[in-house]
Amino acid sequence: MKVIADFVNMPIWRQAFRPFFLAGSLFSIVALAVWTATFSGTMEFSPHGNSLLWHAHEMLFGFICAIIVGFLLTAVQSWTGLRAINGAPLLALFSLWLMSRILMIVNIAEMEWLIALVDISFLPCAGVFFAKLVIKAGSKRNFQFIPVVAMLTGANILTHLSVLLDKPELFTWGMRAAIMQVVLIMTVVGGRVVPLFTASGARVAAVKPLPWLEKTVLGSTWLLAIVYIVNGVSFLPRSILAGVFAVAALSNAYRVLRWRVWTALSIPLVWSLHLAYWFIPVGFGLFALSYAGFVISESTALHSLTAGAMGSLILAMIARVSLGHSGRPLTAHWSLKFAFIFIVSAGITRVLTGLYPSLLAYNGYSISAGLWILAYTIYTAVYLRILTTTRVDGKPG
Repeated sequence: MKVIADFVNMPIWRQAFRPFFLAGSLFSIVALAVWTATFSGTMEFSPHGNSLLWHAHEMLFGFICAIIVGFLLTAVQSWTGLRAINGAPLLALFSLWLMSRILMIVNIAEMEWLIALVDISFLPCAGVFFAKLVIKAGSKRNFQFIPVVAMLTGANILTHLSVLLDKPELFTWGMRAAIMQVVLIMTVVGGRVVPLFTASGARVAAVKPLPWLEKTVLGSTWLLAIVYIVNGVSFLPRSILAGVFAVAALSNAYRVLRWRVWTALSIPLVWSLHLAYWFIPVGFGLFALSYAGFVISESTALHSLTAGAMGSLILAMIARVSLGHSGRPLTAHWSLKFAFIFIVSAGITRVLTGLYPSLLAYNGYSISAGLWILAYTIYTAVYLRILTTTRVDGKPG
């Protein structure tokens, strides 16, 4: 019993960002290495569904959702002033996530329903821990994250039904919807933290948000999220979709331009956030052009939002959040600037490979994956001790 108690009391279980940032980053490294080896034909891999479905599902619901949960269940403590999940409950939630990753490798028909049930249950369980605190504290500003987690759960259900019912179109629907939900989270959180972090880091006055611009950014992004969750792309005119994406692209571009990255070019923890956010208007712009009739694949536009925006913004955010919530100064290790450059380059390479296939051919996919692996390897190497040891200021968490 003492061994179990000592394990539960380890620093890594004192706040959600610790296990989920560390394990999520490590998982992305392994998952991309496996996918690259499978895609290139150097490795045979037959997981739940198939290797392509596994790659898409696990990078989104395995890696990205782990980071989202780690962030929300850490931030909610600051937002509400109430102690967030820790100790045994956090260990149980993390074990559920880990079990899901293990089961997703299994390719046994008799276990398909079990795999689906275990994996689907992770987000609702995390959502309950989050909702309990924001409702108790009456933190109305953060209620919007509750339906987003619910919609992500719905999207995950669709991906599993595609395997259970042998209907691939459900997987496409679920993945599209989930990606737009995550982009919505990034626009909401980005709008809160990037101007604030820029001002505090560069020691300049914070840029005041323009109400009309914020309404346009969030309104258009919410609209896209709803369109994709109801599979509106299957029946709405392409001209309307192009128009909504164009509005989202232009408003997000103006938003990030107003945040004045040039005031913080010497601060990696800040300029990395700006560079990452730019992938959102680029991705939306590519979608707008695609629906307007230009020869741009949906995969390329989606990867601007995934390999580009999500990969880069997650790395920039967890590098800062890990320092702040472990009581350390907000000063990045010298190697982090290279990690940020690598991850942004990974996104650019993936988009360019899609736009200009003859430029790098299939090598572009491997180069992009390799840059991602380098970036997150640097993060895990630098932050391993930070995430697994107690706060330096002695506070709980």
